[in-house]
Amino acid sequence: MKARIEADLPFYFGPGRELFGFYHPAPAYNGTAVVLCPPLGAEQIRCHRLYRQMAHGLADGGFPVLRFDYYGTGDSAGGSRDVDWQRCVMDVATAATELRARSGAQRILAFGARLGANAALESITAGLAGVVVWDVVHDGGALVRDLDRMQEALKVDLNRFDRARPELDVRMEWQGFETTERLRAQLAGLRLAGAQGTVAWLASAGSAAEAGQAAWLGHSVESVDVAPGWDDLDRLEMAILSHPLIDAAKRHLREMA
Repeated sequence: MKARIEADLPFYFGPGRELFGFYHPAPAYNGTAVVLCPPLGAEQIRCHRLYRQMAHGLADGGFPVLRFDYYGTGDSAGGSRDVDWQRCVMDVATAATELRARSGAQRILAFGARLGANAALESITAGLAGVVVWDVVHDGGALVRDLDRMQEALKVDLNRFDRARPELDVRMEWQGFETTERLRAQLAGLRLAGAQGTVAWLASAGSAAEAGQAAWLGHSVESVDVAPGWDDLDRLEMAILSHPLIDAAKRHLREMA
């Protein structure tokens, strides 16, 4: 275990070295590498352990992996008000280019959860050979409404705060992360469009994502036994770790390699 943890290499990359990532080299390289595209906001934090576990499993299976933070998120440069959806999509392409150069891989695959799935799908024409998505956002307007609803509830949540704050404007913050009208409009306009290339669709059992994807252009969706509760305030601080999800993602990535 110690050797594997020491093999997680933190570094900055991109044209201005403004993006932060972890590179996971593979002991037995198979010629294909995987970039992990995170969600945004609180969902990114909840998926941190999941992505780390997935990176370790993929690296052990012969896939070099890069997990990274978009500009304005995590340990990358910029702040929450700098998050821009089109920049997130560009950052996926930048990460894929960096992973190809660092690993020598001829084929780059991607995995993404929630908005990370959308960013990967929008980047598939930028050199990605295939994408595995989990609980992709198929209606950006519904996502914005859910985030606003959760923020409204947080304003008067006396289990988390000493006093209610009904005067706060939910348009300025989502679950502890400052947001902007620009990002709100960008996310509200997101719609699942025809994806080019090879895509495997995963959805949490019984989720809105499962129902939405199943009806979208007839794509088959694999249901995974995991209940992340994306819109459940009671799970806002709960990390997500699902071995069935990791196993399903690894299986599809191996099939695409």
